[in-house]
Amino acid sequence: MHWMILAAALALSTTSQAASIYKWVDAQGVTHFDAQPPTGQQVQEINVQTPPPASAPSTPADDGAAQQRAIDQKVKSQVKAQEAKRAENCETLRTNLAQLQNNPRVREQVGGESRRLTEENRKTRTE
Repeated sequence: MHWMILAAALALSTTSQAASIYKWVDAQGVTHFDAQPPTGQQVQEINVQTPPPASAPSTPADDGAAQQRAIDQKVKSQVKAQEAKRAENCETLRTNLAQLQNNPRVREQVGGESRRLTEENRKTRTE
């Protein structure tokens, strides 16, 4: 427990020292910046603020792309289901048309009773 407190105190003390930068001008007029102040020179202490830690870059483009892929997949599955239903309906209608064209005695169920289609009804349904 004591070593954890000591480690935290050392970490805090080193960060406070690292945040101080010293500026001075030498005899030739050259400006210097350093973490250690020179002896016998007039220095100006500059407090450098450390930047906040970088946050994790957000990837809204990836989220948008994932959402778009999900929408595309959903639309594709809906289109595929509609095409399958249309093919099934088409096959049923072809079968019914073949029955109407090839069989002159077609019967249909109406209200639980079976009745024969007249020639006119058969022709209207084939057109």
